[in-house]
Order: sequence, then C-alpha cells, then structure tokens
Amino acid sequence: MLTLLLSALFLVALVIAFIECGRRIRLRRKDDDASKGLSVIDGAVFGLMGLLLAFSFSGAEGRFETRRQLIVQETNAIGTAYLRVDLLPEAAQPQIRYDFRAYVDSRITFYKEVTSDRARTIKNFEHSIELQKKVWTETVAAAKQTGSPAVLSLVVSSLNDMIDITTTRLVALQTHPPLAIYITLVLLALASALIAGFGMGDSGKRPWLHTLVYAVALTATVYTIFDLEFPRIGIVRVDRYDQTLIDQRNSMKDSKAF
Repeated sequence: MLTLLLSALFLVALVIAFIECGRRIRLRRKDDDASKGLSVIDGAVFGLMGLLLAFSFSGAEGRFETRRQLIVQETNAIGTAYLRVDLLPEAAQPQIRYDFRAYVDSRITFYKEVTSDRARTIKNFEHSIELQKKVWTETVAAAKQTGSPAVLSLVVSSLNDMIDITTTRLVALQTHPPLAIYITLVLLALASALIAGFGMGDSGKRPWLHTLVYAVALTATVYTIFDLEFPRIGIVRVDRYDQTLIDQRNSMKDSKAF
C-alpha cells in the first residue's frame, strides 16, 4: 500500500512538472500564433487518454467484481462438499471433516499472506493443494465403500466444484492487463500534461489552482485503476469479503481425527 501511495505522489509531482515544462516552452515562443492549428492534435491526445482511462477503469472494476464473486463461489462450494460428507460411512467422516477444516484453514492463510512474501505464498498454496488431494482421496474412497452410484456422484461433483474454483481464483488473482497498457496510460497522462501546460502559457501567469486540480484528478483516477487491479495491497480491498470463508470455517465444528 505504501508503494502505491508513494507512486501516486510521484505521479502528481511528475504531472505538475510536465505542465510547468509545457508552459515554459510556450513562454519561450513569443509568436502569438504558436498554438494555432494545434487544437485538433490536443483534442486527439486528450480524447485518446480519456478513452484509455475509461476502458482501463471499466476493466479493473469488472475484474474486482469477479474476484469478489469468486470468494462467495468458493465458500459455497466448500460448504456443499462439507455437508455431503454426511452421506459417507460414519467411520470415515471424522478424519475427512478434520482434513476439510485443515484445508479451509490453509485457504484462509494463503489469501491472508498472498502479498507478504512470494516464497511463503507458494509454500502456502502447495500446502493447500496437498490437503486438497488428501481430502479427495479419502472422500472418494469412502464414497466407493457405500456402493451407491448416487452418493459417489454427489460427493465427487461437489469436490470437483471445490477444486475447480481454486484454479479459477488463482487465475483471477494473476489476471491483469499487459504492462504495455499501463505504460501507455502513464505516457498519455504526461503528454496531456505537457499539452495542457503549453496551452496555459498564453496568459504568462502560473495557474496553480488549475495545475493542482488537474494533477490530483488525473493521478487519483490512475491510482484507482491500479488499486482495483491489485485489491489486496491498496485502499480498495477484497479482504473483508474473505469473512464469508472465515464464517464458513467457523461453522465447521472442530473435533479430533480418529
């Protein structure tokens, strides 16, 4: 979060610097007709920047909403699979429930620490996959013992949903626009600042109010886009939606494996 905030402050300073640079360039050109015929280019640059901002913002908000919905989907998948353990032989249920709870704990830990350390994040993910495989093996074996195709189908389908959502959430976590789009966005923001400064040079005065408002508004928009793209390290976060998974874990009564 600190890195994003520092980057935002740096971008504000950079936009102001480019506005001032454009203003000074205009002041050095004493020709009153220096800006004539440039309105088309100015409009094209600002229009392109606005279009890119709009698409970037819309895409980031859509991905944020998808990540939030996937938390609910995983919670529902785990809850359904856990309830269907009741269909298995009673002797096998305690161990399976115990491993289920350990698996949910590992998922919660993975998302709590996903941005802390890459090596630790990989280790947590691998641990949850190991528990996932263990639950699958034990549950399928117990379902086969019942001799009921219906039980086997119900249990396996719920486990499949639980496992599939893990991959879906991992892909959603890693899905972002290409770096080239972010670079283009920043370059267009600076180019528009330079053009805006050039236009302000006609008066010869330094319009600080307009400069600050433009720099802050532009930076706030860009920052929000980045914040939505990485919702576990900034101000806009999906962490509070993890509470649904935590509530699901709390609903699973603890007991020792036999």
